[in-house]
Amino acid sequence: MQLASSGGRRLRHAALAARRLVLETEHTVTRKELSAAARDAEKALRLSATQRIVLGQLVACWGEQTADRLLVWPSNARLVATTGLSERAIRNAIRAMIDLQLVIPKDSPNGKRYAIRNEAGEVIDAFGFDLTPVYARRKEWAESLAEQKRLKDTLKRRFDEITICRRATEEALSALAQHYPDIDRSDLEYRLETVKARSPKRSGSSLPDGLIDAWREARHLAEEAFYKAGCDGTKCRHIEAENGFPSETCDNALRAPTHDVSAPSCSPQIAPGLVAEACPVISYYGHPIRDAADVVSAGRYLRASLGAHPSTWDEAVRTIGDFSAAAAVIYVLQLYDDDVTSGRNRIRNAGGYYRSVVRMIGRGEIDLQADLLAMRRRKLV
Repeated sequence: MQLASSGGRRLRHAALAARRLVLETEHTVTRKELSAAARDAEKALRLSATQRIVLGQLVACWGEQTADRLLVWPSNARLVATTGLSERAIRNAIRAMIDLQLVIPKDSPNGKRYAIRNEAGEVIDAFGFDLTPVYARRKEWAESLAEQKRLKDTLKRRFDEITICRRATEEALSALAQHYPDIDRSDLEYRLETVKARSPKRSGSSLPDGLIDAWREARHLAEEAFYKAGCDGTKCRHIEAENGFPSETCDNALRAPTHDVSAPSCSPQIAPGLVAEACPVISYYGHPIRDAADVVSAGRYLRASLGAHPSTWDEAVRTIGDFSAAAAVIYVLQLYDDDVTSGRNRIRNAGGYYRSVVRMIGRGEIDLQADLLAMRRRKLV
């Protein structure tokens, strides 16, 4: 037996399912409430631009009647005039919203859309579209939007982690190339480019499996290579924070006949008291300066106040030793503080200025002790 088409709208399962939705309360739904529910539905279901326009016009036709169903009956001609869309586009949008259980069609015997009124002119029924599901599914829209926000935040955190790993990897490779150019970096650079090629743009909806782990591994290998290069074949770095201080001072090393003059000395050529007297900014450290170890700790702590990168501190320690590097930090910080206080603002980049001062000290162009003595004399005047 073959069923012939009656010329009306085809029956859809979604339309039957949507009819089961009813309003929770019998209060009159305002157009503002219905519009808010429609906006949430648009976001939750990710409606197309055409579907959003048509749904917005259907909601605008709601007359806020007191009824158990939210019925509207705009003609296709009116929808075409108000939306600027073609009649075919409107039909396709309505069909899609029926499938999404947003709109329930209520067809009249002659296929027209109109309202049925009583003798007083009040609407008692209508043929057109039932928007009850839009309002009745408010809780569903809210839950869907909350889930979308959670997924979006999770994806954002993952992309942020990838960005952090990428920058850290590139920074480690750049530092490796700058300070240890003889070390082979080809495998690390190839790994970086491979992981970059796998990484989608932030506009993507998902990340490939294992991508974050690959970025973490690339970052770890690059930083580990730079760390081992700084160890110079030993099991620990040359510059390491110590919990305690040796019982012998570094002055003994200066008197040792086997001292290597090419290596930077950790001996304080400058008296710690001179640094404290010449540079009052050392008070920012918050601890008394009693010996060379206190100066080194203060310099390491105050380095961030200059905005200098940790690699700048590492370079300074390798170039002029840890004590001189710390004294230079405090010296430059005092110059920067005096410059800001005077209003001249000649030092625009304190971190870069510190790097330049360290290199000039290393080349013998600046006598740090003489400059500190002169600075102390100016403070005493």
